[in-house]
Amino acid sequence: MDKKDRLRRTAVPLSSAVVAILGVALAAPPSAAQSTELIGSDPGLEYLAAEVERLAEQARGTVGVAAYHLETGRGFTLNGDVRFPMASTYKVPIAVQILSMVDRGELSLHDMIELTEDDIYLTASAISDLLDDPGVQLSIHNLLELMLQISDNIATDVLFREAGGAAAVTGRMAEAGIEGIRVDRTTWALIANWLGRPDVTVEGGIHPDEYRTLLEAERTDDDLAGNNATFNADPRDTATPAAMASLLRKIWEREVLSEESSRLLIDIMYRCRTGEARLKGALPPGTAVAHKTGTIGETTNDVGIIDLPGDAGHVVTVVYIRESKLESNAAMEPVIAQIARAVHDYFVFNPHGAFGS
Repeated sequence: MDKKDRLRRTAVPLSSAVVAILGVALAAPPSAAQSTELIGSDPGLEYLAAEVERLAEQARGTVGVAAYHLETGRGFTLNGDVRFPMASTYKVPIAVQILSMVDRGELSLHDMIELTEDDIYLTASAISDLLDDPGVQLSIHNLLELMLQISDNIATDVLFREAGGAAAVTGRMAEAGIEGIRVDRTTWALIANWLGRPDVTVEGGIHPDEYRTLLEAERTDDDLAGNNATFNADPRDTATPAAMASLLRKIWEREVLSEESSRLLIDIMYRCRTGEARLKGALPPGTAVAHKTGTIGETTNDVGIIDLPGDAGHVVTVVYIRESKLESNAAMEPVIAQIARAVHDYFVFNPHGAFGS
């Protein structure tokens, strides 16, 4: 995004009572004001940003938002340069690295990958649910579909390996001019670390039986609070809303992948089956959204591109929530939905930036 057109504005600091509810924010002191940045010269964006700030208060946590209208370059960020755990939204940069390798001829979408016994573990995965017998082979294309459509963790970890690991994926982001995204761990390592096992690493691993025991162990509220606090402070596998919005824009505009690979990735994201109550949750019926969700601990996310009706265009919309004190991840979803609806409606009724002029 071009910074020369950005106008900075600071929101009113949270009251001490609200801060007490939210707890300690890890990227900045809880007394710090939220940072809102307007992109472009459209004066109406100030009203949209103020409404999003109001809606974000319902999350009872730290909220990051980036909205960018692809056809006109207008938008705004809320806490746009604050790092948030990506959770499964980190599967988008993994997909970009895989497809970059396809574009360079280093991989083929038709390459068949054999899954070994060590690849199968208890997690959110159709592979472990249905295909856990020896001899399973899936193509790179199949694995991409599973990773992005249903957020399959085993497919993700296989692709993480095929992509060259953390350094290769994060390096691809840097090559694309995106410094605010880092990918560090497989999903099983990330989840194990969140559950209080910092000794588990991608290189060190954990036996599937031991991993099952870790997942099924009973934990007190104090245990979970400690795990979440440690996880929220970890800079690994994080992104800023502005960086994720930049990646989505570059995918859409064919800046990081070939035409064929860009079209494939966007098509799969349009068919994402998770998070129906998030970006899509309050949009008009039938609104198409190419997106990817993420959930872990006190974090609930959705990032994508919303189709607007008529000739209103498309708007990149990134919503990250962390450290939420709501009772569940499901309780955070309406916050994402209402923010997405506010962004959608603003650009539908003001597609060319004439509002307020």
